[in-house]
Amino acid sequence: MISILLVIIYIAFISLGLPDSLLGSAWPTMYGEFNVSVSFAGIISMIIASGTIVSSLFSDKLIRRFGTGMITLVSVAMTAVALFGFSFSASFWQLCLWGIPYGLGAGSVDAALNNFVALHYKSRHMSWLHCFWGIGATTGPYIMGLCLTNGLRWNSGYMIIGIIQFALVLCLIPSLPLWKSKQHAEETEAHSSKALSLADTIKLPGAKAILTAFFCYCALEATSGLWASSYMVLHKGIDAQTAAKWASLFYLGITVGRFICGFITDKLGDRQMVRIGQTIAGIGTLLLLLPFGNAVTLAGLILIGLGCAPIYPSLLHETPDNFGADKSQAIMGMQMACAYVGTTLIPPLFGLIADHISISLYPLYLILFVVLMFLMVERMNKVHDKRTN
Repeated sequence: MISILLVIIYIAFISLGLPDSLLGSAWPTMYGEFNVSVSFAGIISMIIASGTIVSSLFSDKLIRRFGTGMITLVSVAMTAVALFGFSFSASFWQLCLWGIPYGLGAGSVDAALNNFVALHYKSRHMSWLHCFWGIGATTGPYIMGLCLTNGLRWNSGYMIIGIIQFALVLCLIPSLPLWKSKQHAEETEAHSSKALSLADTIKLPGAKAILTAFFCYCALEATSGLWASSYMVLHKGIDAQTAAKWASLFYLGITVGRFICGFITDKLGDRQMVRIGQTIAGIGTLLLLLPFGNAVTLAGLILIGLGCAPIYPSLLHETPDNFGADKSQAIMGMQMACAYVGTTLIPPLFGLIADHISISLYPLYLILFVVLMFLMVERMNKVHDKRTN
């Protein structure tokens, strides 16, 4: 029974990644139909991100009341409905409207599943689950590309992903009893305690440090991926086609790295995996600064991806140990919210820096977040050690 539930969670993580890259891959063919500027994709992205942040912040209260299984079911269903809404949209305002349930569904299920796995499964599963998210994030644009290259419109891509999400809903309905049977005594006790307010959660020892660390990690990952091609073309003089291919290796590094991490993380522990990842990512950013040719730049990008691989899943898996099972869902929701804020705000900020100063600052910008993340994680580790000793 437990293995069936784990399979369902793995599938759910793939479905989490499927819609994440759809807008970027479809927008070049979408914006002309809606008679809007290319930049309007940012409006939809911000609406989705805002909904995700809000639902992440309130995930603790929702999950305490309805349970992880039900929240996962409803959240995936909301995302599926939103995807169908996108596929039938005939105007830009309709896309914005459907972006609301799109974001609200994504935030709750992300926080719910991450906390459930952190409480009930070993660290290797967290690494592999986020590897499966990468598979979903890669498959989504591929499905959209197949639709567009075979004479179908972008609507078909959204509809196909929506159908896949609805298929997952049908799988989740009979699985609801499995979520309850998997609960340990610690989670039963946790859910019987009073839900923490946002203010109380922030006041927890080490909370500010770990929230800043999540913000920095996602700022690092999102900025690295978004601006890698532009940095190689505009600063390193690499042709656009080569730069695009090389930039994809950053995401490949994350996905492959998380698969590999699953085999070693239980032996080394979450804390050591985070430190190793930060070190590798730091070396990668430094390589981008060196004037030793394009091969060194490529190696730097791959190392940043490999370094990012263990950080996020290991930090998530540490949450119940850092704050206790009774507080883990509250802090998990805030961690996810801070992560989304970093993903949403920091890459565009670098765009302004590149536009008004120089894109050559790309490696230094990344180094800033690696260093700050390292300091915050170590501060959290000191708080944890002080509490347990």
